[in-house]
Amino acid sequence: MKKPTITRRKFLQSGTLTATAALALVTSGAGLKAQTWTLSTVELTKHEAATLLAACRQFYPHDGLGDLYYAVCVESLDGKAAADKGVSSTLKEGVKTLDGHFSMAFVDLSDGNQLEAIKAMDGTAFFGAVRGDIVVSLYNNPLVWRHFGYEGPSFDDGGYLDRGFDDIGWLRQN
Repeated sequence: MKKPTITRRKFLQSGTLTATAALALVTSGAGLKAQTWTLSTVELTKHEAATLLAACRQFYPHDGLGDLYYAVCVESLDGKAAADKGVSSTLKEGVKTLDGHFSMAFVDLSDGNQLEAIKAMDGTAFFGAVRGDIVVSLYNNPLVWRHFGYEGPSFDDGGYLDRGFDDIGWLRQN
């Protein structure tokens, strides 16, 4: 029986084909697990946490920020709810109200309808509690600062006059 021989050309062709197939397999599977983190909550249910995450995006929308940054806000709210039953009931009732605004889950609404449901709650304890917490937990995050180009506080480096006052790229230099 004659032993099959493989030429260098056939070997390289099969290797290229295998590499192309492997690359296609890897890249097509990359989108399957876009969310590799989970919200860890103590007081809030998964639905309440997901609803608050969507609400946080409506309060302070930034297309370039991923849900991970808004999840920090939800975890902050969850911590306050776990420590104070009044806050917990305010958040839970607020989620029920958001879900009931269009008689369907808030997270399933379009962005415009989510915004309308949020605006309808303006002036409520829920609105004030959520908005007040988000502004601190979102914008006090150094990872969010990077997104906006903020280098952080300068008081520990002598203030802005001694550090970074004149390094703004869009400022006209004389």
